[in-house]
Amino acid sequence: MHDAPHVAEHHLVARQQRAGGSDDRWRHGNDQLAALSWAVSGRTARPLIAGGHTSTTGEMMQLSYAQNLEDYHLDLMFAGQPTGTYVDVGGGHPVADNVSFWFYLEGWRGLVVEPQQALADIYAHVRPRDHTVSCLAGRADGEAQFHVVDKLHGFSSTVREHAQAAAEFGAAFTTVTKPVRTLAALIAEAGLGTIDFLKIDVEGAEADVLAGMDFERHRPRVLLLEAVAPGSMADASAAWERDLLDKGYRFAFFDRLNRFYVADEAKDLAARLPEEPAPWDKVQHLWDCGRAPDRPTHPDHVLARTLMEGFFAILPALEPALLRRIIERGLEGVRPSSSDVALGTGGTEGSDPPAALLGSAEFPRPTTPPPTDLAALLETDQLRAALGRIACMYDGGHLLE
Repeated sequence: MHDAPHVAEHHLVARQQRAGGSDDRWRHGNDQLAALSWAVSGRTARPLIAGGHTSTTGEMMQLSYAQNLEDYHLDLMFAGQPTGTYVDVGGGHPVADNVSFWFYLEGWRGLVVEPQQALADIYAHVRPRDHTVSCLAGRADGEAQFHVVDKLHGFSSTVREHAQAAAEFGAAFTTVTKPVRTLAALIAEAGLGTIDFLKIDVEGAEADVLAGMDFERHRPRVLLLEAVAPGSMADASAAWERDLLDKGYRFAFFDRLNRFYVADEAKDLAARLPEEPAPWDKVQHLWDCGRAPDRPTHPDHVLARTLMEGFFAILPALEPALLRRIIERGLEGVRPSSSDVALGTGGTEGSDPPAALLGSAEFPRPTTPPPTDLAALLETDQLRAALGRIACMYDGGHLLE
């Protein structure tokens, strides 16, 4: 079984507890051509791990995207249904730790409500069939303060205390004002008909979301709600469960993080759930695959390596605006690597980022201190030389193999 629930806001704890138990997974499928075939042709071309189950399209589910195997358990309930509709409130990232992405890949579509604009913007590129709205869902239309946590986006919440809990992991938060819409209004605007499942994960504000839902007009066949308090993991279902039961839903399953409910008129779906949550290694999890360029067993390793090689090869020719955007994005998450530590350079930690970007190669003519403005730095011979040194290992300049 899981050592602990695998949830976005508790990644550091849960993943450390599982550390050391997933190395065997890297041994599956080392053939890169098989990986490319799997990525291009479909999931059945490259088995990731034994013990999956037949999915809605009749194929074997091999890769879970959700934080706690929610997609696996939902797929048991909807086995044999190739298309459908979901409503995902608190969608988070469109792929990582996402409950509805598996169903999108199956051919489903739906409404995604994600108040963090940076995350909501990605949906248009990765999941264009979905109707994505960047707002809060609540009891009534209006505005509310939303506390956005840096990097640990799973902590972001309308409840300030929950955002403050991120300080335990060294993450700060900023407060913004976001529009609030009722879920009933959002569903109507999206033009949804029958809703197969409604998932709500809003860090303690689940009761507010449910209060804005019209269960007379829209009756999702299945509901799953995060049922533990952020940080403490204490049961939080008392705030909303009685109301759900009164509206004709019955409790069906608890996966140690979420509570699943089925509508009275869809009660047969509950019989498809197991008595106990599936063990974490029942299917492969995307997080365990690691970063695609680094892991030959990642399903997209070949594509990632191809993109990396091509990107570095054309690096000096990139438009300055694009190059600046790439560097700025990289600086948001840069950390010193092990080689940085060995060389004593420390990456960009503790130094001015533009200066550190110039590297340590000799520059054989007198120079003035590098500009602190990134746009100006991009116009220097030093940075152009750095781009050239990187690219020449990929553009045919140096033949390394």
